[in-house]
Amino acid sequence: MTRSPALPAPSPIAALPNLRDLGGWTGVDGRPVQTGKLFRSTDFRSLPGDAHQELAPLGLQTIYDLRSASERQAMPDPALDGVTDVPLDVLADEAQAIPGNLGQILEDPKVVHELTAAMEGKAIEMMAGTYRRFVTMGSARASYRRFYLGLLGEDRGPALFHCTTGKDRTGWAAASFLSIVGVDRDDVYDDYLETNRRLLPALQPLFDKFASAGGDPDLLKPLLGVQRQYLDAAFDEVDKNFGDVPTYFDKALGIDAAAQERLRATYLAG
Repeated sequence: MTRSPALPAPSPIAALPNLRDLGGWTGVDGRPVQTGKLFRSTDFRSLPGDAHQELAPLGLQTIYDLRSASERQAMPDPALDGVTDVPLDVLADEAQAIPGNLGQILEDPKVVHELTAAMEGKAIEMMAGTYRRFVTMGSARASYRRFYLGLLGEDRGPALFHCTTGKDRTGWAAASFLSIVGVDRDDVYDDYLETNRRLLPALQPLFDKFASAGGDPDLLKPLLGVQRQYLDAAFDEVDKNFGDVPTYFDKALGIDAAAQERLRATYLAG
């Protein structure tokens, strides 16, 4: 595989720093992922004004919402003219997983005290376990299958997928997509870890508020950032259960070799 020449461009919407175009990475046969077709993001709580106006330049036709029903109820996606919103509850089978509760942390950081007490210093281990279940858990497999079937659908206009902070459920969706279109594994990790550079500075007020209340900001970092070992765990689970990413797509998601090739034909230039 060929390494990509550069990291993704800055977010096209300043209020959503972890929004980015998955285009530009080098895929199979040196063909780049097309720009303007698939975006990853956080939820839209930080948009300061009219969401339709803010998001209009992306030309979206579909938004895939990877959050739980309770997360969607607490912070619903905006209703956008001409945009289909597709709910995909990745963590339906594990409602208490940390990623599914990040919205509460963002709104009330004292929740992290309860979480860290319950985890007894095992935050990284627990997060890695959730990433393993992104690969094998029934609700995750069903959700990611629907996501990829959507990308293969008749209407292949620009699409965006997101969870709450755009790093875990979204992170695995992006990593698996980039992998199946042939992006070099190091580039897949670069995209994944880019979240720390983009998201953590935007969350600094939350770290400050937590510190002023007597909390240790370092306790938040495993929860609000990403770590290489999280994605390592997901890929290890793929290798252990399926052997490789194409077989994971085939056996776990029902996206066979022909459909995988259609993904490449649709999203790679040339």
